[in-house]
Amino acid sequence: MELHRIGESLDRVRQYNPLIHNITNVVVTNFTANGLLALGASPVMAYAKQEVADMAKIAGALVLNMGTLNELEVEAMLIAGKSANEHGVPIIFDPVGAGATPYRTETARKLVNELAISIIRGNAAEIANTIGEEWQIKGVDAGAGEKDVISLAIAAAKHLQTIVAITGKTDVISNGEKTYLIHNGHPILTKVTGTGCLLTSVMGAFAAVEKDTLAAGVHALVCYGVAAELAAHKAGQEGPGSFQIAFLNTLATMTSDDVHRMGKVERRK
Repeated sequence: MELHRIGESLDRVRQYNPLIHNITNVVVTNFTANGLLALGASPVMAYAKQEVADMAKIAGALVLNMGTLNELEVEAMLIAGKSANEHGVPIIFDPVGAGATPYRTETARKLVNELAISIIRGNAAEIANTIGEEWQIKGVDAGAGEKDVISLAIAAAKHLQTIVAITGKTDVISNGEKTYLIHNGHPILTKVTGTGCLLTSVMGAFAAVEKDTLAAGVHALVCYGVAAELAAHKAGQEGPGSFQIAFLNTLATMTSDDVHRMGKVERRK
C-alpha cells in the first residue's frame, strides 16, 4: 500500500471535518471527543433512542462501542445502526470485553448479526469470542493467547463478511482476501485508558473520507501508530499522563510527511 495515500487520507479528514457519531462508553467519552477534534474530525455523542436514527443518517460514520453496556444503550445502538445501514453510513464496531461475560458476548454477536458492519476492531480475545472461538480474556483485557492472530483476522473477516482489525503489538487488518500488518505504535498506549476506543473512532473518521474501507482501516492504524511513536518520543519518559497530552497534541500536529517517513505496512497474502 502506497504510504502517500495514507497521508492524503489524513489531509482529507482535516479538510472535510467529518461528523462522527459515537455511541461509546462513559469511561472514554471525553478522551474520544478530544482525540477526534485533535485529528480534525467533528465528534458527536448522542445516545437517546429518540434521536440516534436522525443523528446516524447525517454522520460520516457511526461508531458503536460496548464498553459500558446497558439495555437502553444496546437498543440505541440497534436503532442507530439500522439507520446508518439504510443511509449508507459506515459502521465501526468495538466489541469491548466480548468473552468476559455472557451478556457482552451475546450483545456483540447480536450487533454483528443484525447490522451490516463496515469494520470491527478489537483485541484478539474480543474478535475470537465474537465469532465463537475460544480465547482467554480477563475483564475487558485480552490474554495474550498462543493462537495465530493473522489467521484469526482472516477467519473472522470471512465469517462476519466484513473488515476485521485486531490490534496489539502488531496490528492486523483483513477483509478475508487481503491482509495487512501495521508495525507502528508504542507500548505506552496500553497505560492510558481509552486509546483503543479512540482508535476505533479514528477509524470511523478515515472511513468517512475514504471509499475503500480496507484502505481506510489501514490508513487509520498507521496514522494512529505514528502519532503514538512521535508522542512517546516527546513525552513518554515522563509517564502516561504526559504522554496522553502529547498524544492529543500529536494527532493535531502530525503531518503527511511524518506518515510517509515513519509508516510501516506489510502486505500478507
